[in-house]
Amino acid sequence: MHDSAASGGRREPVSRREVFKYALTPALLSLVPLAATLEPPRAAADNIQLIDFAEKRIAPEEIKAAGYAGVVNYVSMERPGAHFEAKPLTREYADALRAAGLHIVSNYQYGKPGWPASPSDYTRGHDGGAADAQTAQQLHAAAGGPNSAPIFFSVDDDINADTWNGPAVDWFRGINSVLGVGRTGIYGHAKACGWAIRDGVIGNSTSAGHRWAWQTRSWSHGEREPMAVLYQAVVNSPSNPSPLLGGINVDIDDVLAADYGQWDLDR
Repeated sequence: MHDSAASGGRREPVSRREVFKYALTPALLSLVPLAATLEPPRAAADNIQLIDFAEKRIAPEEIKAAGYAGVVNYVSMERPGAHFEAKPLTREYADALRAAGLHIVSNYQYGKPGWPASPSDYTRGHDGGAADAQTAQQLHAAAGGPNSAPIFFSVDDDINADTWNGPAVDWFRGINSVLGVGRTGIYGHAKACGWAIRDGVIGNSTSAGHRWAWQTRSWSHGEREPMAVLYQAVVNSPSNPSPLLGGINVDIDDVLAADYGQWDLDR
């Protein structure tokens, strides 16, 4: 994931009123054709792909027409100074995606490297992880996300083992204290995913041999984590722009397991 924008700001707690607002904003009628037919979402890993994005909400029918099985969307607030229409995921947009037969996976990312007032989330340690997990769960639930689905938490940085063994793993243990290990996932490079698996801070997919790891190709140097459920194969960058959909560049994620954390799967 790996949003980008231009200035920093102070992290604000999410109030109950804010959560209610995101659950009950005016319906996005333009996103759902009135005659849309309901189709059961697909749950197999037969060469299907998801997209992830933040800049704007892409019409579900456009996502479906492009051949994608679903989306990874944010259950986090946007940083002050950033302008991302798709942060946080709203109930109306989630309902529109699901009505179109698309799957949803939840991801949390508030901070980002280079933003002094809102640096990378993992720098917040144990107590920050607990607070971030509470926010993530509130927004996930407000959008209609079930308690059976995991939430992936982003390590959107080229961290090394020392950083993982210090604040990053403490951040995940704080997340675990709220969500439980079973509902905690990681987004990160190959080694970060491996460290999270080794240290037991992310949960198990119901697909044998897989954990709640969403690996990005960024900083992975060609390595692959074999237990990952998702692989971010196409990452937008200025030097290598990703495909356009809905007028914005989207990242593309390969699905590696039948259970990759999607909401609409009985577990």
